[in-house]
Amino acid sequence: MVSGSGSRRREFLRFLAGSPLAVQAWAQQNSPAVSRAADALSVADFEALTRSMLPPAHLGYLFSGVDDDGTLKLNREGFQHFQLRPRRLVDVSKPDLRTEIFGVSWEAPIFLCPVGGQKMFHAEGEVAVARAARAKRATQILSTVSSSSVEDVAKALGAPPWYQLYMPVSWEGTEKLVRRVEATGCPVLVWTVDLLGGRNTETAERLRRTDTRNCLSCHTNGVGNLKGRAMLDGIEGGINPSSANWATLDRLRKLTMAAKMKLIIKGIDTAEDARLCREHGADAVVVSNHGGRATETLRSTIDSLTEVVDAVGSQMPVLVDGGFRRGTDIYKALALGARAVGVGRPYIFGLTAFGQEGVERVIDMLRAELRLTMQQCGTPAIKDITRAAVRRA
Repeated sequence: MVSGSGSRRREFLRFLAGSPLAVQAWAQQNSPAVSRAADALSVADFEALTRSMLPPAHLGYLFSGVDDDGTLKLNREGFQHFQLRPRRLVDVSKPDLRTEIFGVSWEAPIFLCPVGGQKMFHAEGEVAVARAARAKRATQILSTVSSSSVEDVAKALGAPPWYQLYMPVSWEGTEKLVRRVEATGCPVLVWTVDLLGGRNTETAERLRRTDTRNCLSCHTNGVGNLKGRAMLDGIEGGINPSSANWATLDRLRKLTMAAKMKLIIKGIDTAEDARLCREHGADAVVVSNHGGRATETLRSTIDSLTEVVDAVGSQMPVLVDGGFRRGTDIYKALALGARAVGVGRPYIFGLTAFGQEGVERVIDMLRAELRLTMQQCGTPAIKDITRAAVRRA
């Protein structure tokens, strides 16, 4: 009896030793420390550093979804719904990641999403990100609730960034903000429309309540107050009017046309709204659920992408963000019809850990992973990536 029990125990231990979980645990315990940006092997390395560096309130802001964080998690899990179909014996010796958006050539179909208040992650915030984007010739979208001004970011970037609009409640405020952005030379306005009804960031609030610091040393007007934000000085009444509708889009379209700016609508998840965006004159849409931070739809953006692409066809570019961490994730979105893919948290992880150098490393890693996936799948250029390269799992 004892002998049988010992035998079973040995078999169980051998099973554990050979299991993927044991290998993963060993790797985590024995992996070398990431003491500089170049040491990181993946976005996950920067994420681990970020979790160890940020205070609770800032950690909550970055990692929170809404409600039970279900949509946040599904943004990552959604990529498992699609499998790659690699083709062999194709000459992939000269991979070409270049693409074109609004007549401008991009080094790769990857852009930096708007993220608010980046000085909570690094002292130089959006300016450090702009310098990284300049070094890597990447497109940066600046948030309305940025901790740096559009003028300062444009100077660091060497060109005006794209500008993300949280619409002020008053139309006078909207005009004032758009004119300021126009004066800086921003070529594209990205109106985010998925927070007009508010949101419930429960995880962020729970972590904020555990933060023992005196937040008034930084948030002199109170946590969450928009007063003193670099882009909202002199604009009263708050942002994200719940009364906004398609007529509001028409009005904004006229304003941006006068300013000779392209208009993108961000936060579109359905075919119906994509068609309406096209009919009301939008130049492009971004399939987005605000990184799982808008509505608990329990639907990933990669799962929403196909219907939006099918709705607008080739009549306007479709961009997408939400949960992208790997080159294979980006490849799948391109195969499903996205023109470009946005990342938010990944470059913030890099910013938190190593500032500009960390952001550059994240951009390099994602481009390298995308390049490798393209080569392994027999698609040497972006134009070669079609739906034939993926199948629904």
